[in-house]
Amino acid sequence: MTSTPSPPPMMSAGDCPNENAGIENGFVPDDKVIEEEIKGLDIFIQSHRPQLVNVPEIYWPSLYCKLSQQIFDAGNAFKILKIVSDGSKVNYEDEENDEDEDEATMDDESAYSWQVVYESSKPLQLDDPEHIYLIDHSWTYWPKNARSNLEEIACLPERMASLMDINTTDVTKDGLTEQILNKMWLYNQVYSFGHLQSSPTDDAMPVWYVMDEFGSKIQHSDDPSFKVIPFYHVPEQLCYSILWPLKELDVGDEVTRDYIQRELPPLERKCCLIPWQPADMTSIDFIPSGPGDSYFEEYRMGESVPDEDEVPITFAADQIVKVFIDYDTVEDHLTNPRFSIVYDPDDADVLFVKKTWSKFAGLKKLINQFPNERLLTCKDLLASVSRWADPDFLDKQNLDHGPAWLPVTYNLNTQMPKFVSYFQHREKRNLNNLWICKPWNLARAMDTHITDQLSYIIRLRESGPKVACKYIENPVLIHFDEVGDVKFDIRYILLLSSAKPLKLYVYRIFWLRFANKPYSLDNFSDYEKHFTVMNYDGDFPLRQIHYDDFIPMFNEQYPEFGWEETEKKIFAMFRSLFISATSKPYPRCIPPSPNSRAMYAADLMLKWTKDEQGHRSMQPVLCEINFSPDCDRACLYHPRFTNDVLSCLFLDDIENRPITEI
Repeated sequence: MTSTPSPPPMMSAGDCPNENAGIENGFVPDDKVIEEEIKGLDIFIQSHRPQLVNVPEIYWPSLYCKLSQQIFDAGNAFKILKIVSDGSKVNYEDEENDEDEDEATMDDESAYSWQVVYESSKPLQLDDPEHIYLIDHSWTYWPKNARSNLEEIACLPERMASLMDINTTDVTKDGLTEQILNKMWLYNQVYSFGHLQSSPTDDAMPVWYVMDEFGSKIQHSDDPSFKVIPFYHVPEQLCYSILWPLKELDVGDEVTRDYIQRELPPLERKCCLIPWQPADMTSIDFIPSGPGDSYFEEYRMGESVPDEDEVPITFAADQIVKVFIDYDTVEDHLTNPRFSIVYDPDDADVLFVKKTWSKFAGLKKLINQFPNERLLTCKDLLASVSRWADPDFLDKQNLDHGPAWLPVTYNLNTQMPKFVSYFQHREKRNLNNLWICKPWNLARAMDTHITDQLSYIIRLRESGPKVACKYIENPVLIHFDEVGDVKFDIRYILLLSSAKPLKLYVYRIFWLRFANKPYSLDNFSDYEKHFTVMNYDGDFPLRQIHYDDFIPMFNEQYPEFGWEETEKKIFAMFRSLFISATSKPYPRCIPPSPNSRAMYAADLMLKWTKDEQGHRSMQPVLCEINFSPDCDRACLYHPRFTNDVLSCLFLDDIENRPITEI
């Protein structure tokens, strides 16, 4: 994403062709011209109908005309005023050309504010179909590329500094970049198309943008006079913002918009306005409360649950078990003679599928899924379920709460006031306030952000559901001579055979992922420093270290801890999680399902902490649980993997396999 050029020259709405154009001059348009215009409008409406439902129909023809003809005529209807500290007002265009203006006034942001007013020869009427206006975008980007954009695109920092009223006097280039990255969350807007797909790509991630100087200077009001929304113009494959009135205006009335686009409860709205209207929320209890049954019910998606007393399917010792598999890699490596692959699910004894299953009641086959396993695989539910493991713990000094293996986590859609209170409490105590914000249901670090800026976190919710997790600022690192000390995470495969009684196994062969650059608490948009998922992006080198090479490396670097003891803590964490996930009444738990089995990937990190005696200690920290994990590396480096997993899950066979019950 790159910055866009300055807006094109203003054009009059009168330049827009329509069926009445020119009649007053004695020219009557040809019927064919009128027919083409009507046809073009119809095509426009059909192509943009999902967006047009948000726009009053009276403005559709004018919007079509202005988009197709690139008519930016807001300059004919509005004026930008700079209001200085003594109350006087200066026209924005005059101010730009006034070289003699008081430099102190220019440089002191607190000495002035902005106002956009309606400026025309007649009052604005809501029944006038011309009053819809295009706003260009001065910068369109993905946040992960924001820093590189500012470093590489000529004139972009200068334009953003001017637009955001940043004083550039005696500011270094790096210093200016940091100021823009911090302040841009007061100006950012977002649109997204397709980022909630089941398998999204980076191209479908939310796109952030800054409106041009006119759009960025429209002020907030709880009772706005105008509406502003993004509008994607399909023929150009470009996004603009569009502006239309919500009330009638007299000449000189202010143009305002509501910075919060949707209705919210008063307390939540107050939190969301904090980037522009700071507020102290520390009076709010910051301990997260679990959601009600209705929240969990929404995730059921019509699934049926079997009776607890349903008799499970078992296989005789000499029975050949017919398996239907839709994992290509897994299928290629299933060589155990006890299994026979079939290609019609109706013929199978076992279904090993990636597609989400919902009909568990009465299923006469074994299947690799449990009802309600979203409690583990959706990050918002995972946090709620994990807190049941130690709901009353609170470290009053460091404000940590919940089980030691769970990062403090807030659902930004349902717990925003509690999160803001917690953030402000930590801020007042000068505690580290670095957070990683993730979508509920995406993996591979997609649409994930690391920041210590409250405004940034608050605004992120506009791009889709997010959880905010306390960032591990003190991770255990691993040293490579050619790089230095880098972050790493660990993936274990967990095998669930029964929810009640709990029967959980861990595959002792684990997988490692490493950052490519030395770790430090800075430059949080540097992916190779702060993230470890390199195997999905060909632009980044992937470091391959096998578990049996890693263990002696770990023991050499951390002899006082040792991998054997560390792994015991990891396994205890897994069991604690699954006890929590199976201990409540449905729908707050994974219920008993006699014919269900499941394979999950558990990603974790290690962090430094102190034990009860105050000694330095390693603590495993759970990052996420994934269903349908990528098995390519597992099968490539451990060809027995498929046989081991399916034998454990469906034959209860772990003899001579690297599998341990925990």
